[in-house]
Order: sequence, then C-alpha cells, then structure tokens
Amino acid sequence: MQCDNCGQRPAVFHTTTVVNGQKQEAHLCEVCAHEKGQASFTFPNLSIQQLLSSFLGQDPFVVGARTAPQQQAEPTCKNCGTTYSQFADGGRLGCAQCYDHLEMYLNPLIKRIQGTTVHAGKAPKRTGGIVRKKRELASLRQDLQGAIQGENYEEAARLRDQIKQIESQIQAGGDGSGME
Repeated sequence: MQCDNCGQRPAVFHTTTVVNGQKQEAHLCEVCAHEKGQASFTFPNLSIQQLLSSFLGQDPFVVGARTAPQQQAEPTCKNCGTTYSQFADGGRLGCAQCYDHLEMYLNPLIKRIQGTTVHAGKAPKRTGGIVRKKRELASLRQDLQGAIQGENYEEAARLRDQIKQIESQIQAGGDGSGME
C-alpha cells in the first residue's frame, strides 16, 4: 500500500478515526507522517528490565512524593548487598531478604504494577470451597460499603442478603451443596 499523501513510498503508519459516525483512514509513509506530526510515537526495543525501570521513574529513591536526602547511603540489602540502583538497572533482586530490606522502596512499585501488595493466591476448585466463599464474602462486603456510600439501598439490601447466605454456608462448613 502506498502513502496517501505522496504516493511514492510504502505506507507504514495507518490511522483510523471516526468523526460523527464517518470512518476516515489515513495511510502515510514515514516521511509524511513525520511532516504531519503523526510519527512522534516510536516503540524502541524495550527489555523487561527497561520497562520495570520506567515504572521506577528517573530518581530511584522516590517514595511517594518524597525523595531521600542526598547524603543518605543508597538502600542496600544487608544479606546479599544488592543495591536499589542495581535492582532498577537489572530488574532482579539478589535474594529473598531483599524484599524485607528494600521494602520501603519496593512496595510503591509493586502496588503500582499489581494494584496491591498483599498476595491473595489461589486455591484448587476441589479443595478451596471455603476459601473461595471467604474471598467472595470479602468482595461482597466491599461492594456493600460502596452501595451504602452511593446511597443505593436496594443494591445494599440485596448484597446484605447474599452476605448472610454465604456466612451461613461457611458456618455450616461447606458451599451449601453438601459437597466440598
């Protein structure tokens, strides 16, 4: 496919826009896309380590909105000697104790990537009936709080009834079907 603008070079940038229900496609070569300002996004060869480092930001000692004082020593694992900057460069920790020694710097990163710093894990279906019910119960309680705060009382009542039903199943020692 040739460039829609110059018609001389092969099109490498393809855009589709919908305006007022009308679909418009543009196929541009690299030169024309640069001229029109549409080629500003480039995706370099990015390794996992570089991607992880990009989550860390420019200053490896940033924790929330604060930065560590310049005269303070770089955070280091007391067990293996891995520094935070080594982790930021390579994307790997040296040992299991690194999580404890560098926790103050790792937790914001882990929370940003995974959404939480607590591992919930999984349980096999055939053995995790109670565990699944407890997780469902915790989720329903969060939903109930949201419904109450949003003053959606009909939804809150429905969730309350579901919570009571699951609580009674847990107290009975199963999922309500007699099989665990």
